[in-house]
Amino acid sequence: MFEITPIFVLLIIFGFIYGIVYIAIRKKERMEMLAKGVDPAIFNLEKPNITTIRYGLLLIGVAIGILLGNILEATSCLDEEVSYFSMIFLWGGMALVISHFVEKYQRKK
Repeated sequence: MFEITPIFVLLIIFGFIYGIVYIAIRKKERMEMLAKGVDPAIFNLEKPNITTIRYGLLLIGVAIGILLGNILEATSCLDEEVSYFSMIFLWGGMALVISHFVEKYQRKK
């Protein structure tokens, strides 16, 4: 089998590069808007604080995925990597979909 660690390292490096470029462009954009006289209050739009629910549901989904991945590996003929990664992504994705609907419900309220 092949090593998956270099792939994760590359993904993390590219993620950091993307984040740094995004923050730099965003800061430059905001500075230009302020230079043109746009009210700075538009940057402080009130949003419902749903991020804790999103991250909580995501972590619960990942935990359930790890647990079910272990059960799937023990009871089936799937490899360890396949069972763990499939369950983690499946349950993590389902948790994010649920958090989307929770956010949608909170915005209606």
